[in-house]
Amino acid sequence: MTRGASGRPDAVDLILEQWKRELPALDASPMEVLGRLHRSFLRYQGLLSDLFECFDLNMASFDVLAALRRSGPPYRQTAGQLADIALVTTGGITLRLDRLEKAGLVTRERDTADRRIVHARLTERGTEIADVVAVAHFANEERMLAELSATDRRSLSLLLGKLERSLETAEQTPPDRAALNAPIRRDTTPDPERSVSQR
Repeated sequence: MTRGASGRPDAVDLILEQWKRELPALDASPMEVLGRLHRSFLRYQGLLSDLFECFDLNMASFDVLAALRRSGPPYRQTAGQLADIALVTTGGITLRLDRLEKAGLVTRERDTADRRIVHARLTERGTEIADVVAVAHFANEERMLAELSATDRRSLSLLLGKLERSLETAEQTPPDRAALNAPIRRDTTPDPERSVSQR
């Protein structure tokens, strides 16, 4: 069994070992990266949610507040601009804006030059909340990365950038249907260890 950075087998190591035992011809190696990325994201998501709940927000709401705050005065963006940044649909952004408007953190206003365009703008209270939560958020993220050196962080950042570009390429490349329908190759060679354990 392979071992993670800690020197101890982790859950992904165990899963890979199980696939290797059950389907030796199956290449499950992508899970070494994507499995750990997914598990790390779930933990990251949980740690973020715990923090945002302290401010009566969720991750999606803070995403909008932060995007508006980063845009600079007058802290306003269209739903389309926010959707592009957040990688969600304009419909998804509209739902987030509805909640933030109800909470008094965002207001909507029509463009003076083109009444068809609607901007979402931070209220004074929204700006204050965005600043307070941003400070707490980045302190929380610093805590999450405490075991990574500055060199580790830089290397990981570059690798994750390459991973995102690889995923973007995959989005534009349809799956190989022949590969999807390929028969599963099974190793029919008896496993001596398994045979002994079953006697």
